[in-house]
Amino acid sequence: MKFSTRSRYGTRAMLDLALHSDLGPIPLKDLARRQGVSMKYLEQIIPILKKAGFITSVRGINGGYVLAKDAGKIRLLDIIEALEGSLSPVDCVDMPKWCPRSKECATHEVWRDVRGAIDGVLGGTTLDDLAERQRELSKPH
Repeated sequence: MKFSTRSRYGTRAMLDLALHSDLGPIPLKDLARRQGVSMKYLEQIIPILKKAGFITSVRGINGGYVLAKDAGKIRLLDIIEALEGSLSPVDCVDMPKWCPRSKECATHEVWRDVRGAIDGVLGGTTLDDLAERQRELSKPH
């Protein structure tokens, strides 16, 4: 399973907003420049994140984007699901009734475990956790 560039760039944009939250609203051009992502691509991702309730926009000369809630309350799982949809490796994990074999299928159990592992890692990691990791990685060694 691979996450799309939408998820990778969307997560990086959210991380950038968390890391620079003390600066107030972040203009899209600054976000794009720091993350090395085109403004055009971010213009496609930002509305999804906004609709999901993760960010809000501030209009005006000093406008830009800010987190809509505390970074400690935003899980990576929620960000990526907003950008990707379901993270189940196969449809029968989300909809076992669609597959008549799901109750006696050993592979169904493996796919369910894979989904559980994804949920465990991404669901157990907040944007605040990721920001702290980034700060540690950015410290001079």
